[in-house]
Amino acid sequence: MIIKRTVEAANFNKAMNTGADQINVGTEWMIDARGCKAEQLADLDRMRGLCERIICELDLKVIGDSQWHQFPAPGGVTGLYLLSESHLACHTYPELGVATFNLYCCRPRPRWPWEAHLQETLGATHVIVRFITRSADSENQSPAISSAIDAPAGNRSAALEVVNS
Repeated sequence: MIIKRTVEAANFNKAMNTGADQINVGTEWMIDARGCKAEQLADLDRMRGLCERIICELDLKVIGDSQWHQFPAPGGVTGLYLLSESHLACHTYPELGVATFNLYCCRPRPRWPWEAHLQETLGATHVIVRFITRSADSENQSPAISSAIDAPAGNRSAALEVVNS
């Protein structure tokens, strides 16, 4: 069963937190940026800089060196950071105008303004932010709550929340 409802930006953090009866073992953020400029998606230095901005602004701790690969044109780049909190991965598809990000953190983090930053850095026209809260509850309870923020880039006033139950 999928339930959809609009969530005001002010209530976003409340929607993200688990209830007192759940033990949160991490939150996984999955971000899709669409309508991005191809030349920016193929720019390894730009993508590395964007990921390092995410790491810095969310106070994440990198373990070792990041790993990056640039694919032959018209392909994009793939980057991976091992974090003490878990990982950050980035994949770009210039031929499609798409960038995807995956951030898993085992401790709470504030909401990062993905829409505004991806519009500014990549020219994204549409950004979808989803997260899964993982818990250590009994097997009788749902192991995750999935939510999505689906909004044109730069529009943070409302979001679409999808809860799988």
